[in-house]
Amino acid sequence: MGRKERFESWLNGERDPYLGKVEMKPQKERLLPRTLLKKYKKDHEEAVAQVYDMTNNRQIKYFEKAYRILGVLGCCLFITIMILTVSYLPPIGVADKPVNNEVPQRYIEDGLQETGAVNIVTGMILDYRAFDTFGESNVLFVATITVLILLRALPGHGGGKGKEEADTAKEEARQEANDRIYEPKNDVILQRVAFFLVPMIIIFGIYVILNGHLSPGGGFSGGAIIGSGLILYLNAFGFSKTERLFTEKTYKGVCFCALTFYCFAKSYSFFTGANHLESGIPLGTPGAILSSGLILPLNICVGLVVACTMYTFYVMFRKGGF
Repeated sequence: MGRKERFESWLNGERDPYLGKVEMKPQKERLLPRTLLKKYKKDHEEAVAQVYDMTNNRQIKYFEKAYRILGVLGCCLFITIMILTVSYLPPIGVADKPVNNEVPQRYIEDGLQETGAVNIVTGMILDYRAFDTFGESNVLFVATITVLILLRALPGHGGGKGKEEADTAKEEARQEANDRIYEPKNDVILQRVAFFLVPMIIIFGIYVILNGHLSPGGGFSGGAIIGSGLILYLNAFGFSKTERLFTEKTYKGVCFCALTFYCFAKSYSFFTGANHLESGIPLGTPGAILSSGLILPLNICVGLVVACTMYTFYVMFRKGGF
């Protein structure tokens, strides 16, 4: 197996590079006499009864009183700090406010020339503050993977191998085969409406992404529109059809490629900018669809990550996984 095949198998979750290379010894089950187990159980019950005795336990009473008093004092302190902070804010509409400094002035006056984006907000997010946007996209990806891991760790979602877990998995597989528990398979009205709406929703989401540097929109809003279209398609036609196009492997591959391209593209841009070098990336003609340098492809990357994340969250919380 070559490097490319090993990397793809690791990316798809088919191969663990550490499997079989770490010392692992199975733990032996500890067997205790019944008398000792009864004693442990009795001691545990007595300890629980003493600790959670709400009527006779003085420590709990003192803790509850102190907790309420400290809670009220903490709220009063926070409110006082916030009121004092607001009292020092400058009046609304004053020209010499601290926020009216050289930064927004630079965005407004030189944003079009430096970024090539007609939409100043998009130019600010994906050019001046592109590093922060990259972090937000990574947060979405990491959050989805974390939820997927937590759901898989639950009983009945592949987290256990006992007999009860196996029976639960078989029962869920049987129910999923029926599909009635998860989706309205025979809702003709919903299917007919989705047949016409889903293509228009996805096309409109693509339009919002591709025109993010020319008009209000961009990767976040366009990705959310596409994600809602995928969710509507899932509710109308079911998991069996959507999984032909979108699986866990698809999500990992799309997000990995989008985030990797974003990282390398902006790393090159940061390097050239920090060293006062010409990046060689043409900004194009402002107002044209192919303009604004890296902003258009970065908008596409962000839109792909957001659309995949929205759909994946919905699938995981509705079905427990792909």
